Amino acid sequence: MLTILFDGIAYGMLLFVLAAGLAVTLGLMNFVNLAHGAFAMAGGYITVVLVNRLGVPFLLGLPLAFLFTAAIGGLLERTLYVHVYEKSHLDQVLFTIGLVFMSVAAVDYVMGSSQQFIQIPGFLQGQIDVFGVGIGRYRLLIIAVCGFLTVALQFILSRTRFGSRLRASVDDQRVARGLGINVGAVFGFTFAFGSGLAGLGGALGAEILGLDPIFPLKYMIYFLIVVTVGGTSSITGPFLASILLGIGDVAGKYYMPRAGAFIIYTIMIAVLIWRPQGLFGRVTAR
Repeated sequence: MLTILFDGIAYGMLLFVLAAGLAVTLGLMNFVNLAHGAFAMAGGYITVVLVNRLGVPFLLGLPLAFLFTAAIGGLLERTLYVHVYEKSHLDQVLFTIGLVFMSVAAVDYVMGSSQQFIQIPGFLQGQIDVFGVGIGRYRLLIIAVCGFLTVALQFILSRTRFGSRLRASVDDQRVARGLGINVGAVFGFTFAFGSGLAGLGGALGAEILGLDPIFPLKYMIYFLIVVTVGGTSSITGPFLASILLGIGDVAGKYYMPRAGAFIIYTIMIAVLIWRPQGLFGRVTAR
């Protein structure tokens, strides 16, 4: 039971880092970016090239995956995404889902269609026993890294000047510009940072989730479930939703393997029936 709980928490934290960028762009920037999983895939393949082919140490490959993916996200935001910020959500969905299929085709052509895994160093393989509970070393690393990123992200958004500028830019761009805030730079940096988080999540998750060209399509629904169940008005909601869904998914696959992903969808439906706005979403007055 404790092993399942630990694995579920590790899986949930990984889901959160993968979906955190989408929570920021959708919840704070009000932009529907269904291509978020493509940046996670990019981070995974960047790490594969760095670690497996160029011999870069795995722990160094993680921050490099974040930086490279953030750079890609920043470039695409300035050249492509900036033109659809003011469009309707339907236009944003069609635009970003098109990018997903383009990324799938490009990765399949360049890297091949076979599933790939990252070479994990020996000291991160295997398990350690804590009071009779087998704890995977790699999953322990995931919990540590994702826990730190969660605290840092919450602090940045709620306690820093940049976080207040981002919220002001989202609430009213005209007033924010009148106050001297460079709204374009704020949105660009936020989008790049969210893309970098997705890339880091893809790098961490490649060993557990596997990595292939259809990764963005395979896990798109999971990212959307995390944001929908948690609510889009804060980071706390998606974080708790990720933990809940991670534990539920791992426990369901262990105790009822034939149910597959049925458990995670059941949790989503139950939560949304109870709170349609999500666990921590704002209740809008009619």
